[in-house]
Amino acid sequence: MSYARQMLDAYPVTVTVDADLLAATIDAVSDCAQACTADTDADPREQNLAEMVTCIRLCLNCTDICTATAGVISRLAEYDPGTTRPLLQACAAICKSCGDECERHAHMPHCRVCAEACRRCERACRELLDALA
Repeated sequence: MSYARQMLDAYPVTVTVDADLLAATIDAVSDCAQACTADTDADPREQNLAEMVTCIRLCLNCTDICTATAGVISRLAEYDPGTTRPLLQACAAICKSCGDECERHAHMPHCRVCAEACRRCERACRELLDALA
């Protein structure tokens, strides 16, 4: 069981969205932030650094948005759809862009792993958005 799920189970207030779905999204967003951070560190070590500039920029943006999203959806005291929905939409969008770019470099193992994390996060954000509708 993930720490996100354990925290949801320990939360003193009833969660109004499916706890498994919310925990899976928190895990996917956190994993994506970590993968993008690691990819950002690995990219400059590749031979053609100029080819990696877009990947680095998108990974930095993805890390920031995923980190913010993880924080907001982990705080359950009051669900604010005006904040949560746009943040999940932004997270799904940057994960799509970053995943597309990383897939261009999938011959590099770190980019392949990052692309997979981005795709998983994008799906999880969209599924949670659908559940919050």
